[in-house]
Amino acid sequence: MPRKLRIVLGITGASGVIYGIRLLETLVSFGHEVYVIVSSAALKVMELETEYTMDYIHQLATKVYGQDDLTAPLTSGSFKFDVMVIAPCSMNTLAAIAHGLESNLILRTASVALKEKRKLILVPRETPLSIIHLENMLAVARAGAVVLPASPGFYHKPTKLMDLVDHIVGKILDQLGIEHNLYRRWEGG
Repeated sequence: MPRKLRIVLGITGASGVIYGIRLLETLVSFGHEVYVIVSSAALKVMELETEYTMDYIHQLATKVYGQDDLTAPLTSGSFKFDVMVIAPCSMNTLAAIAHGLESNLILRTASVALKEKRKLILVPRETPLSIIHLENMLAVARAGAVVLPASPGFYHKPTKLMDLVDHIVGKILDQLGIEHNLYRRWEGG
């Protein structure tokens, strides 16, 4: 039986909060512990882009924290978690991580992940990318983070929006070593 993971999920205000919500649904369905941090901007984007509510997130998550809760156990390296995923990851959040800022719980927990050598996966959803975005991505990658842009593939022949979302969520699960069947893998020509 696969080991159950303790995962921190940050959901920021970039477009694409559906990636974070779908990841939460999937991780919980596999029996993993998921601690969720939702930024205030993510709340606004969730309202604009989806029909989901914070009540739904509370129903699924092991625990939910607000971005300003700097007394949460996640702020300490002594709180053991296996991985942190920020999906979607705004360019503001990515830049702050790249420059070591810790002004909210998402940033502080990302800093803990890096300093404790735990896996940190950032899912930016922005296009086009400026040279500043690219330099920040390079900085976080050099610090040990995985940059996994929300750039879905089409080789699995998606027919609906959730097929594209599941492709990215599946790529995140691949990084976590979690077996899944969210999309059909490339089999070659």
